[in-house]
Amino acid sequence: MKRVVLIFARNLKYGEVKTRLAATVGDEVAFAVYKELLKYTQTITQDVAADKVVFFSNNIEEGDIWEDKIFSKQIQSGNDLGKRMQNAFAYAFENGYEKAVIIGTDCFELSSAIITEALDQLRNHDVVIGPATDGGYYLLGMKKIYSKIFEDKIWSTPSVFKDSMNTIGKLQLSCYQLETLNDVDEEKDLPESFKREIQ
Repeated sequence: MKRVVLIFARNLKYGEVKTRLAATVGDEVAFAVYKELLKYTQTITQDVAADKVVFFSNNIEEGDIWEDKIFSKQIQSGNDLGKRMQNAFAYAFENGYEKAVIIGTDCFELSSAIITEALDQLRNHDVVIGPATDGGYYLLGMKKIYSKIFEDKIWSTPSVFKDSMNTIGKLQLSCYQLETLNDVDEEKDLPESFKREIQ
């Protein structure tokens, strides 16, 4: 079965990435953290047995860490995160993929094994979801688009995972839940190595 990992990435621009984190640690640290997150996500996805597509927030970048022979490149489209994710899934299914998972670039705890587990579990489930400790989710997988999952959510708030699970339940979809992981959004989420650097 054709399968794909959809990677949502912000363009790496000083002062425009990890703004919640930057509010307490400054733009320089926030920029360095996001640069490491991008490198980490590239490393864990490059060997996953699936095609990979990076969806940039603003523009496609050439000659960056996302090697063209491994990663295809697209630009996110839509007026909120839900619509942008829905459009990315639509791109996948319109291009013949039968299993698709979407991830962000905010999680040092995510691994190749977890992404592979998500793709494999789509064999027996309609939806796969990976909850994050902040109340959102770090991964969503499906075999076809269920538009309601992306509608009427207040994105980037602690209710996103719970509201999404309520929608999945109402649609009577079978859902596989991955382990809970920690996204890096604020200073408290930083790995110890970064915390030492800013003390």
